Amino acid sequence: MEETAVNFKNLGIREFQGHKKKVHSVAWNCSGTKLASGSVDHTARVWNIDAHGHGKVKDIELKGHTDSVDQLCWDPKHADLLATAAGDKTVRLWDARSGKCSQQVELSGENINITYKPDGTHLAVGNKEDELTILDVRKFKPIHRRKFNYEVNEIAWNTTGELFFLTTGNGTVEVLAYPSLIILHTLVAHTAGCYCIAIDPVGRYFAVGSADSLVGLWDISEMLCVRTFTKLEWPVRTISFNYTGEFIASASEDPFIDISNVQTGRSVHQIPCKAAMNSVEWNPKHNLLAYAGDDKNKYQADEGVFRIFGFEST
Repeated sequence: MEETAVNFKNLGIREFQGHKKKVHSVAWNCSGTKLASGSVDHTARVWNIDAHGHGKVKDIELKGHTDSVDQLCWDPKHADLLATAAGDKTVRLWDARSGKCSQQVELSGENINITYKPDGTHLAVGNKEDELTILDVRKFKPIHRRKFNYEVNEIAWNTTGELFFLTTGNGTVEVLAYPSLIILHTLVAHTAGCYCIAIDPVGRYFAVGSADSLVGLWDISEMLCVRTFTKLEWPVRTISFNYTGEFIASASEDPFIDISNVQTGRSVHQIPCKAAMNSVEWNPKHNLLAYAGDDKNKYQADEGVFRIFGFEST
């Protein structure tokens, strides 16, 4: 893999404004044509994004939640179905074409994490009380609940859906068999809490971001840490692999988003930012990185924006 194959230096950034308060989460649909943003303003929005940055961007508002939309994710098999998790205890399923909520379920606590199983059949939801709920997507009902007696942060399935990962406040990654949810491994990953996890789309690695400011790269087949990325100095809040698995983006309260080469561990580009970042996510088809944080305007009010890096400068 050639490091020089992608030159990030000359790529442009576009800003997208629509939310009234800060954006907590950004996510691309499976075809890379739409981006969803979830905000403290109780709404999600869906944006039609042209990969080359052409044309006027149309967006649609998804209204219904009565508290902050903390995380959202798209159906991995359907480019127009979106799931949102919010502080109002509900999880909602939306059709991005109509903007209508098609399903909703109320769970036991304030929801902060949500992720789809790669085949689109199940959703996993984590809440502030460290409870994990698995939802059957078709029936939109809980099929499994488990409460943990430690802090559970971001959650993820591997690419085959046979393994389920929990990052914990103890600095460990719990690796569970799926669907049994039997713990297979407890990986001592960091000296401080693990906040976020990303799965390499090729299926070889997963990466974990921690409060100790490090990102660890783990080999899934060996369950061994093979590399650490050390560019950030603050707790790592959000990480994402690009679609080829060659690059990893990570962000925190540092004044930049780091992009590093997965194989060499070297930083290849930094995107300047003015605030702590909440969410970074690469497009599944192109080297476009969406990112959102705590940006404020000159009056110290939330800007409610997200940005996308990677457009060819014309």
